[in-house]
Amino acid sequence: MKTYKLWVNGEFVRSESGRAYEVRDSQGAFWANVPQASRKDLRDAVQAARKAQPSWAKRTAYNRGQILYRIAEMLETRREAIRAELQAITGLSPHDADAEIEASIDRWVHYAGWSDKYAALLSSVNPVAMPMHNFTTVEPVGVVGVACPEVAPLASLTSLLAPVIVSGNTVVALLPEAMPTMGLAFAEVLATSDLPAGVVNLLSGRFGELLPHLARHAEVDALNLCGVPDTERAPLEQAAAETIKRLHHSPRLTRAEWLSDHAQGLEWIEPFVEFKTVWHPLGW
Repeated sequence: MKTYKLWVNGEFVRSESGRAYEVRDSQGAFWANVPQASRKDLRDAVQAARKAQPSWAKRTAYNRGQILYRIAEMLETRREAIRAELQAITGLSPHDADAEIEASIDRWVHYAGWSDKYAALLSSVNPVAMPMHNFTTVEPVGVVGVACPEVAPLASLTSLLAPVIVSGNTVVALLPEAMPTMGLAFAEVLATSDLPAGVVNLLSGRFGELLPHLARHAEVDALNLCGVPDTERAPLEQAAAETIKRLHHSPRLTRAEWLSDHAQGLEWIEPFVEFKTVWHPLGW
């Protein structure tokens, strides 16, 4: 009854290949056809993220915080539709689905609050034995590729996106292969949230087809393989090393942990910032 589309460069688009695949609900019944993204779709998403990143990073911390807070507000307004999606694909009770939605809303608000604070905590003034100032500041890594897990599909997606974009990065996220509709439905929240086009791009498709190309793409600066089993990471890490990507594996958490404070905080922001140290002579 619903046509799901990819979310690329601030627009809902079909896969350029015209391919789709079936997604089943928690009972094994047909739920939806979703786009099967191609390598071309992936390249388009990376290009959109690369184009959007400099202007997103130049926005004030206050403005980025406002936009993250707006995402939380828009998620609240779509609670009923999101609850129906969560229940269908995960089999959660209405109470448990509401708990995941509430945790996700709170998490967007949590990172909105971090927008003007993380830099002060991660930066430093360094002591030196010479007449110079030496200080370290933080900057965004750039474009981050994320492989999302199936566990707690809304809370885990929120937990992987928010700490990355709050510091000025942009994202290309591959949604969990077996249940991508939660992420594609969440794109409807982003579409009304004032988030600039290209900051977040969401793709559904086959991990085996898309991840090797995401790992090798020269315009991707960092990679989070949270949704990839440990036994399948080695070739992706080797491919990422060819373009000297930052590699980070967010912890593989249980559903309860994704909904708890274990899945938020400064330590989720830090892996996706660069530290720049500046030396400046003292004036005379």
